[in-house]
Amino acid sequence: MKKIYLLTIVGISLMLASCGHGGQGELVGAYNRKFKNDRIPLGMVYIPPGHTPLGGSDEDITFSQNGPSRMVTISAFFMDQTEISNAEYRQFTNWVRDSIAIAMMGNPQQFMMTPKGNAAAAVGGDKFIDWKKVGPNGANIWRNKGRGGAGAQASQLDGMYYSGLDALPGKKEFDVRKFEYTYAELNMEKAALGHKDPNSKRQDYIDRYTVAIYPDTMVWKTDYSYSQNDPMVRGYYNHPSYDDYPVVGVSWEQAKAFSHWRTKLYDGVATARKLPVGSRSDYRLPAETEFEYAARGGNTKTKYPWGGPYIRNTKGCLQANFKPGRGDYSSDGGIYTVGVKSYFPNDYGLYNMAGNVSEWTITAYNKGASPLLHDLNPNFTYDAGAADSKYKKRKVVKGGSWKDTGYFLQNAVATYEYQDTQRSYIGFRCVSSYPGTDLRR
Repeated sequence: MKKIYLLTIVGISLMLASCGHGGQGELVGAYNRKFKNDRIPLGMVYIPPGHTPLGGSDEDITFSQNGPSRMVTISAFFMDQTEISNAEYRQFTNWVRDSIAIAMMGNPQQFMMTPKGNAAAAVGGDKFIDWKKVGPNGANIWRNKGRGGAGAQASQLDGMYYSGLDALPGKKEFDVRKFEYTYAELNMEKAALGHKDPNSKRQDYIDRYTVAIYPDTMVWKTDYSYSQNDPMVRGYYNHPSYDDYPVVGVSWEQAKAFSHWRTKLYDGVATARKLPVGSRSDYRLPAETEFEYAARGGNTKTKYPWGGPYIRNTKGCLQANFKPGRGDYSSDGGIYTVGVKSYFPNDYGLYNMAGNVSEWTITAYNKGASPLLHDLNPNFTYDAGAADSKYKKRKVVKGGSWKDTGYFLQNAVATYEYQDTQRSYIGFRCVSSYPGTDLRR
């Protein structure tokens, strides 16, 4: 009797175990590794999903061709709290500079992640640099090595500097033309059109880029005739006083390359820490509708990001950095750009969604496309090639800048610039789609 009892208990246990693990042919699912997706990325704010009217306002100018007001639904996403600053973009240019230098050296392994434990990091065959070994601002590469120091390593890095007649006497300066970032990405528009073609290959939908990523500091001269802006050319990007000012002189193509690098940077750290690669959505430029939706701060049909219908607050203070009146640039607190956390943020906690610098979006400028756009996450994109017409290279710019009049600060107003053009009044910020429905639920 005792043996029968024991056999019964064992049989029930096996049956329960089998059912729990799908051993009886039950559908239990193949789950990916779980992780918490309730963490807001550093320096970003959460923009909740919503259904709201976008476009149009009570003020317009002739032939502006701004889109009509329409109801749209926007999915949740994260957005940079501020414009990308000089210091943040410099992390990118330094990364590219030091990566090129390490590749040029005879013993690059001394700066690579060592293959032990969670430091064995590789994504798609890429080996990751251990930036702790490189040191702040590449100190361990360039100190007494890349700056004319003795030894073979110094001569290996001579190609990183201006030389011959390009060099100024007595100065050793980096040849920033060599700061190129190479990357590839899947073109979703091409893939959507041709992926069912039996003769197509995946490589047909992969776009490959090599982008010179150093900002064009000469925009402070070329954007203005007969204006003394030489100090801005020399100091704006590199002087510590401007570290927390928005980066300018960056084209749409460079901003897009930065977004790709930022994703790769996070994925490299995630792999080293044994987190799922792709556990966070890619960084990218915002769509025009996402930018306008975020600028409104959760309010409906507001004229400006701060919510009210006026550019001045109740105390008579200007609420953004722009060109007041007939050109009194200083009356708003800044003659050129100002720090990225100047003025009060909007109700989502976003700074300078109007004024300071205009900002690139991922959206192609074609107002004729407006009636064709879907009411769920509407957007129109076109990544023009070098041989395309200049009209296909126009990208939507939002927010107005320090040199624009008040009209361009309105949430609904958009202008454009060519994707390969750099300006002293255009910067950018990134977004990242939220991997779920709503962070608050």
